[in-house]
Order: sequence, then structure tokens, then C-alpha cells
Amino acid sequence: MSLELAILTGLAMGIAFGFALEKSRVFEPGVIVGQMQLRNFLMLKIFLTAVATGAVVLAALNGFGLVKLQPKAAAYAADAVGGLVLGVGIAMAGACPGTTLAQIGAGYRDAIFTLVGGLFGAVAYSYAQPVLSGTFLGQSGSKLVLSDMIGIPYWQGALALAAIIVVVLVALERMTSWRREVGVDVDGDLAPSHRRHGAGPRAAAAAE
Repeated sequence: MSLELAILTGLAMGIAFGFALEKSRVFEPGVIVGQMQLRNFLMLKIFLTAVATGAVVLAALNGFGLVKLQPKAAAYAADAVGGLVLGVGIAMAGACPGTTLAQIGAGYRDAIFTLVGGLFGAVAYSYAQPVLSGTFLGQSGSKLVLSDMIGIPYWQGALALAAIIVVVLVALERMTSWRREVGVDVDGDLAPSHRRHGAGPRAAAAAE
């Protein structure tokens, strides 16, 4: 693939991802914080849908021999510590690396500080990485693929995973509808609007 085609492909994928991100409302701080507090599962539903879709597409591409799997070595300590730090940051900021730009585009001015902090964090990690690689955080195990461990072709394992995820998604949707989880103002805040803004029900009705 040429450099120009790679850039155009990346731009097209970025536009599609940004469109889906905005329409799903998963970039909203209320949705993100609600997911971290386990009171709103819209974010989990969107991510599980993406995993299931990706599994089916990759299963087809790999099954027809169009792509080869390139699994990474398992780094349990780094994944656990990094996931914990990232989760704390997401809960505090109400944003994650993939949603910050969408929040800025939607008019959330505080997201600019999240973006700047993320850039500083990336620079700091680039300097700390040589030191961290010499600790337990730099240790990694073998490359693990579940389908190889149980002795089946990858495409079969991927399709089975997608089917399991669909069952989980149906159960989550039956538990709480996505229409409710987006909130009355489509921002992921489940509280009635008159409670959030400090107005009584009559004032809220009059404003409408």
C-alpha cells in the first residue's frame, strides 16, 4: 500500500469512526462517568458491538487468507497497572483518549485540558519507558491466541466470540434500554433535567 493510499484510508476510517462516535453519544462525559460507576452501560454496549463486528470481519479476512494474525506477547503486569491508571483518569476526566477530540468538537471546553494532559502524559511515558522496561512492568509472556490453545481455527473462535457477545448485548439491552441510558438531554445523565439544573418541575415545564 502506498503512503498516499494509507493516508486516505486512515482519514476515511477516522471520519467513519468519528461519525459513529458522535451518533452513539458515547463521547458524552455523563455516559463515560456513568459507565465507570456501573450505572450506565451504553459505553459497554458500543464497545462490545465494535468487538463483535471486528471479530466477524477479521474472521472472514483470516479465513479467506487475506490477512495474517499478528498477536502481541501477553504483558500481564503492564496491562493491569496501565489499565488501572487509565481507568482512574477516565473516571476523573469523564473522557478517554478516543473521545477527547469528539468532546472538543461538540463544544466541551474542559476537554482541551484533557487533551493537553494526555499529550504531556505521552511525552512523559516516552522518557520513562526505558526505565520501566527494566522493571516487572517490562516483562511479557508468550503470544497467546485462545483458538490455538483449544485447537480450533481462528475464524471459528472469532465467530463463537461474536455470538457470545451478541447474547450479552441482548441481556444488557433487556436490563436497561439504550434510549434511557442516553439521558433526557442525550448526555448520559439519567437525572431529570429540572433536578440537574436546580429548578422545580413547574419551572422545567414552563421552560419547555
